[in-house]
Amino acid sequence: MTDPLERRREDFAVLRTLPLRWSDDDVYGHVNNVVHYSLFDTAVNGWLLEASGVDIRRLPAIGVVVETSCRYFAELRFPEVVTAGLALERVGNSSVVYRLALFGAAPTPAAVGRFVHVYVDRDTRRPVPVPPEIRAALETLSSS
Repeated sequence: MTDPLERRREDFAVLRTLPLRWSDDDVYGHVNNVVHYSLFDTAVNGWLLEASGVDIRRLPAIGVVVETSCRYFAELRFPEVVTAGLALERVGNSSVVYRLALFGAAPTPAAVGRFVHVYVDRDTRRPVPVPPEIRAALETLSSS
């Protein structure tokens, strides 16, 4: 699928409900663009915590965000509840690329994005293989 506006909730392996907060709206009366990135981060890491069954903050390897992108198509506003769609784009030796979308009430996405984690050693910050707990969770994401 090349047109991101054609993406629908059913195109994503995982859907997470994320309520917007009063402070998410900006002076222009819609969700500020930086909040979209926070929603992506919350969707990915919330799912990882649940799907892996471990506290990902305690693993010897941590996922650091090395790339994000977002394309905006429609406004979101408080008190809307957003559905974040999460799919796996690619898994490498030390990296994971997620495909994301944020849906408001409409069937079309308000925004679509990409989120890249690179796993690094907690102390040295050098790249390491994706931890087995994360890889196992990603298997469930790719098979759904």
